[in-house]
Amino acid sequence: MEEDPVLQLRVFNLNCWGIRYLSKRRRERVRLLGDTLRREPFDLVLLQEVWSEQDYGLLREKLASCCPFSHYFRSGIIGSGLCVFSKFPILDTFLYRYSLNGYPYMLQHGDWFCGKAVGLVVLRIAGIGVTAAWSPLQLHAEYCRDKDTYLAHRLVQTWELARFIRHTSRAADVVLLGGDLNTQPQDLGMRLLRGCTGLRDAFAEAERFEGCKDGCTLIPDNCFTDKTELRPFPLGIRIDYILYKATSNFAVECEELRTTTGTAPGQDIPYSDHEAVMATLRVRRQ
Repeated sequence: MEEDPVLQLRVFNLNCWGIRYLSKRRRERVRLLGDTLRREPFDLVLLQEVWSEQDYGLLREKLASCCPFSHYFRSGIIGSGLCVFSKFPILDTFLYRYSLNGYPYMLQHGDWFCGKAVGLVVLRIAGIGVTAAWSPLQLHAEYCRDKDTYLAHRLVQTWELARFIRHTSRAADVVLLGGDLNTQPQDLGMRLLRGCTGLRDAFAEAERFEGCKDGCTLIPDNCFTDKTELRPFPLGIRIDYILYKATSNFAVECEELRTTTGTAPGQDIPYSDHEAVMATLRVRRQ
């Protein structure tokens, strides 16, 4: 009897820090990111904080040959910043905006204006007959851990996110969630999300890992990182994730997980103030 085919999926996730007029060397970093992704054989690219449709258009142009299917999620006044690039055809999309999204008078934070949200992309992957639901997302930023004004907002967002995943993934064979959760692995929000959805953490499950110590995605070696955010955590923190699960008919394993480590190869700048997370997943029928 022949063994069931195994599908290998390479997933890239990054918070791009693409705030128009404010993010340092934004256009240069977007071009660098597009050139890098064009050379790498990723099947799915999940991006956050792409707050310029010009930047999205540039990335779409650069990735047209390797990830020809894409979607940009619009939300709020300045946009959600979420976008997806896929090697596989996109069957459907949907955006859910969280009911709590910060305060409009906190102009310096901006979470209310962008309308933090989770996006849903449904793909049909040929060869193994997989229907996959991919979700890029971003939760409300923490800003100050000692005086976390937005803890309740993130917890409500996490609860809504968990319910969103439960209700939208029932017809999917594989579910993948990638994004900047602004939540550390031991925090209540992350425990709530994983407990309610059954999602598995690619970093914890990976057979091989290469990158920043403990999988950190905000590190002091990154020249764009706000060092005041890392005072309680001098080695860095992990707040960007790739999470996944499968139905009883399929099995998903994380073969490898990597992160970038500050400056991009051969360059004097990193891609963002966050580190990218890259996972290689194996999907097979059971």
